[in-house]
Amino acid sequence: MAVSPHTLSSRLLTGRVGGCVRYLERRAMQESPHTFVHLFRSVSKQWITFQHLTFLRRMYVTQLNRSLNQQVKRKPEPVASPFLEKTPLGQAKAEICEMRPLPPPSLPLSRKSGEKELLELESASIVEGSLDVGTEIKDEKHWKEMKLHLDDLPGILARLSKIKLTALVVSTTSAGFALAPGPFDWSCFLLTSLGTGLASCAANSINQFFEVPFDSNMNRTKNRPLVRGQISPLLAVTFATCCAVPGIALLTWGVNPLTGALGAFNIFLYTCCYTPLKRISIANTWVGAVVGAVPPVMGWTAATGSLDAGAFLLGGILSWQFPHFNALSWGLREDYSRGGYCMMSVTHPALCRRVALRHCLALIALSAAAPALQVTTWAFPVVSLPINLYISYLGFRFYADADRKSSRKLFFCSLWHLPLLLLLLLTCKRPPGAGGAAGEPQG
Repeated sequence: MAVSPHTLSSRLLTGRVGGCVRYLERRAMQESPHTFVHLFRSVSKQWITFQHLTFLRRMYVTQLNRSLNQQVKRKPEPVASPFLEKTPLGQAKAEICEMRPLPPPSLPLSRKSGEKELLELESASIVEGSLDVGTEIKDEKHWKEMKLHLDDLPGILARLSKIKLTALVVSTTSAGFALAPGPFDWSCFLLTSLGTGLASCAANSINQFFEVPFDSNMNRTKNRPLVRGQISPLLAVTFATCCAVPGIALLTWGVNPLTGALGAFNIFLYTCCYTPLKRISIANTWVGAVVGAVPPVMGWTAATGSLDAGAFLLGGILSWQFPHFNALSWGLREDYSRGGYCMMSVTHPALCRRVALRHCLALIALSAAAPALQVTTWAFPVVSLPINLYISYLGFRFYADADRKSSRKLFFCSLWHLPLLLLLLLTCKRPPGAGGAAGEPQG
């Protein structure tokens, strides 16, 4: 059994000496915990001081990095109130590139002078780079006068006249001329094609002139020449006039007055009826379909000089425009609504799909009517049936699914359907000696 020091001292020593010893032992036992606690507090204070120094060092590095980042950040452009006077452009640009003033970070005394110089060089390079970026932004935002070069003028005028659409109009006119009964007159054919092309260029240019504020809101049309300011409105109107006057003159005096009247009527219908109706009513689609159906009729009248049943049949086949345009407009609904146009795909989506399917099926009936009107042989309804059934199937899928995938398939099918259908029409054209012309009694 262990013996305590107090018991041991009391056994060994007695009297006054033993009492002194016991007192000293008791005092040492009482003061020993206080000494340990004091030692622990000293060590803890030293540890806390080390942590504090580490924290201060991290704060300094963070503040230094933040100051360097803020020195290259430009102040945002202030938003001016509409009721206050606008800030001049030069002053606003100067504020954009103004550097945010920051107090320099307090460096510890133990920092070496070499590190200070390195930091100063890095910050100076960053500030210089930011000033260069600000200068480039000033140059980009500065309004520059666009100069028209003669080398760019043909391409600009081609986009102003919608050269691809004009080529389609001329091709349908040529098909109408070639399908008409009678001998093929090359000089009349060239004059008809040239006059129709000039009339189409004029109509398209006037259309773009009227729709500049609306085209600027659409992604599809925001890069047109008038919207971008590549040419002036005066030049666009002058170009349209220079196309319309000789075009109608060629059709009237070079071909026949009926074809010239149809050309003038089509320019009026496209510019004065279809263009404003696009922002008023969905009836613009039917008016635009009439505009597209007139060119093959013009080709027929140029060759025959009269409006026969075959001319109206060719115009009816151009109802192909409904599945073509409705499928196109389905994928551009957001664009048309942003531009302020009243289209079936935006306001009446169900009607848009029904009309597309209805006119796909109408192509089958019109193809069957072609030999009955003595325009083609009876082989035409048979050879055209597969492509008509295919576009009708895609029209049904568009009607049933009502999504972008089906609309895109129908649109891309329509791009090759019409040229192939016109080619089959020309291939199956009724020979001149097989019977009388359309509208004439059989002999």
